[in-house]
Amino acid sequence: MGTPAFRLYRSLEGLFAVYKPPGVHWKLVRDMVETNLLRDINCAPRPGPRSHVKFLPQSCGESEECKKMTLVASRLPMLADHPLVAGPQFHKLRVGVGHRLDAFSSGILVLGVGQGNVGLTDMYHSHSTRDYTLEGEFGMATDDFSCQGRIIERTTYGHITKDKLERVLAMIQGANQKALLTYSNVDMRSQEAYELAVKGMLRPQGKSPPIVTSLRCLEFTPPHFTLEVQCVNETQKYLRKLVHEVGLELRSSAVCTGVRRTRDGPFTLQHALTRQHWNLPDITRTVQQTWAAWKNDPVQLAPPEPKTC
Repeated sequence: MGTPAFRLYRSLEGLFAVYKPPGVHWKLVRDMVETNLLRDINCAPRPGPRSHVKFLPQSCGESEECKKMTLVASRLPMLADHPLVAGPQFHKLRVGVGHRLDAFSSGILVLGVGQGNVGLTDMYHSHSTRDYTLEGEFGMATDDFSCQGRIIERTTYGHITKDKLERVLAMIQGANQKALLTYSNVDMRSQEAYELAVKGMLRPQGKSPPIVTSLRCLEFTPPHFTLEVQCVNETQKYLRKLVHEVGLELRSSAVCTGVRRTRDGPFTLQHALTRQHWNLPDITRTVQQTWAAWKNDPVQLAPPEPKTC
């Protein structure tokens, strides 16, 4: 059965999602989760120390006749098993990272422990789509397409309306739909292509450039606007550039003020653990809820049970 610490480690093997805040590198998030898990696992009760037989000198009495020393067998605990000598039971815990988020972006970051790292590889090769919420602002352009970059241009935006914005978004989505058909490697005249298109399951096969499968406006309050994007093979830099291109198509300019991932494959914001829940009990519960469901159906996961404080 193993030690309590080993059983805790085995209960962790699987996939889980955390919420990465903006301004934090994904490596720092992973390292913090790994540190918390190692700390909690190593706090588990240890098995009793092993014992060994040692012969200790012992006097047989205080009289002149009994002053000779004799050796007596005694059972003593092994010092090598003492926590101060042996150190922590686990020194390293391999926590893998799925589709990464840069420091500017926030949202769902899928992590894996043990056999869960195999699940991360399966997610990568499944070409599953991801959802983002993009915050943008008209009227300026920067060298890195974000609001934190160096401003290289200022433009007017009073001529932009929501109808014009939605027409541009429809045009961009149409161009990406053609690219999706090209990279899906499916005969467009076949019944299979028709059924996949109806279900929205067309996916690029192998390597492809970033492709937007859905793009719509959620909010428009000039100069600010919010877009919802569904895409595959994207990077966060590509998404910020997408906001820039929307501004250019509207004969203006725009910068991205926020990138937030709201879905990564079957994982949604409901499955993401916030920072106060990056501990062994909450992660173990989440893994046990999602790992079995993932292996049965990698496309969709049931919402997690409510977290208890």
